Amino acid sequence: MSLKQTTDVDPLKNERTGNVREVGSQAIWSLSSCKPGFGVDQLRDDRADTYWQSDGQLPHLVNIQFQRKTTISDIYIYTDYKLDESYTPSRISIRVGTHFNDLQEVEVVMLSEPSGWIHVPIKDIRDRPIRVFMIQIAVTSNHQNGRDTHMRQIKIHSPIDNPAIQLDNFITFSTVEFQQFATIR
Repeated sequence: MSLKQTTDVDPLKNERTGNVREVGSQAIWSLSSCKPGFGVDQLRDDRADTYWQSDGQLPHLVNIQFQRKTTISDIYIYTDYKLDESYTPSRISIRVGTHFNDLQEVEVVMLSEPSGWIHVPIKDIRDRPIRVFMIQIAVTSNHQNGRDTHMRQIKIHSPIDNPAIQLDNFITFSTVEFQQFATIR
């Protein structure tokens, strides 16, 4: 799958609508390798000026393990070719399963000098979100045959089953901020 990178991709926009939530904080993250000070903390700190830097042989792996089966609809990856050049991934494999031994590849993403968020929809053969215990994001090649890789951020989205709560077909609570007032205690 070759994705067109656009500057209008924004994972927070979908979260603000109340249709999805970011579930990466519910997972245990591990990396195949990293330079000291350039690991999971930098990959998950919500900052575009920090990054994970691998340190070893390809493929470079990001493993995301959930304690319970979790529905995943989208993965967002932030890269910046202008800053990272040969460290920028050019081919990424997305694999899902219950543990390391049964991972199945569900997407292959080819990138051409990406700068910004890359949106990877995760769907089954019936075009529905996938339920998984584990996601593995594998960088299988970099631009300019680079050895190590940089990824600046990764977000994992899960759909919210009932995004809008309606009261008497009059008021619709569709944002996260409004949903906190949807029930009376």
